[in-house]
Amino acid sequence: MVEQGTHKPLVGGSNPPSATRSALADAVARGARSLAIPDGIGLVLAVSGGPDSMALLTGASAVARERGWNLHVGHLDHALRPDSAADAAFVADAATALGLPVTVRREAVADLAAAEHRSPEDAGRLARYRFLEELAVGLGPVALIATAHTADDAAETVLLRLARGGGLRGLRGIPARRGRVVRPLLTERRATLRAALDAAGIAYRVDPTNADPSYAQRNRVRAELLPALERLNPRAVEALLRFGRLAAEDDDLLDALALAELTRRRADDGSIDWHGPPHRALGRRVLRLAIGEPAPSAERLEALLQAAEGPRGGVRIELGAGRAASVRDRQIHIG
Repeated sequence: MVEQGTHKPLVGGSNPPSATRSALADAVARGARSLAIPDGIGLVLAVSGGPDSMALLTGASAVARERGWNLHVGHLDHALRPDSAADAAFVADAATALGLPVTVRREAVADLAAAEHRSPEDAGRLARYRFLEELAVGLGPVALIATAHTADDAAETVLLRLARGGGLRGLRGIPARRGRVVRPLLTERRATLRAALDAAGIAYRVDPTNADPSYAQRNRVRAELLPALERLNPRAVEALLRFGRLAAEDDDLLDALALAELTRRRADDGSIDWHGPPHRALGRRVLRLAIGEPAPSAERLEALLQAAEGPRGGVRIELGAGRAASVRDRQIHIG
């Protein structure tokens, strides 16, 4: 990992055109209100240089003074493309021109993916959030991280997870807030943000791999599936966001019921009494809560349910990550 440096703002940095403020600042302000982002806090802006993140950078910098935000721009160069260093330089220059401090770091994500046995996309995402968290900690205990995810990103996520299968948890889409991370542009359309940038003459970088359907599943959803759904229903993105919100509410309710059920069934020795087993849908959640993170595979969870509900005793189920569950006399022991 190579640290490219923390850039300090230049004196007299330029402000974005007023046309940008009326559109992009309003979008950020709406999102900040809906998320109850407080005044006077540190806020790390995750900026890749693409249109969505430049909309976030421009909009947030326009309202930062009135909200009292202490902004800091963060960019992680994944070193996956020959021109990634140019993207990093572009972000540094854009932040400096706005009078904002910026930290750019380069990390060989391909090597990280190989070492951690992850896909480059997954490894890059985890590395990026670790980096942003580090910056946020430096801004104080209540500092937040703002990312530029849009309504299109949320809709694409729902479709991807629906195509891959799974339960309600996978259909929640992208949360507007999770821990330190906030997404003030999550209800905004990507095309609207880009149009505002173009109208105001604000430059941005375009990653060519984002338009290549053969590069990643998300690109195919973006280029083919979502446009097809919008031809069927022009408000398909809005419908998918609503579906994700309803799925999240149902998921939260079922988790609350599962936690109450787990508490009721938990014995003094930590084992779980499975006499009179609950409905399978609730039982899965009870055991998932009891096992904790990382969640076991669906196959291992089903095997544990089968063992707990069956007549046999002395069954041991490997759960991954060095954990296992044993079942005897309808009592489940997890360790």
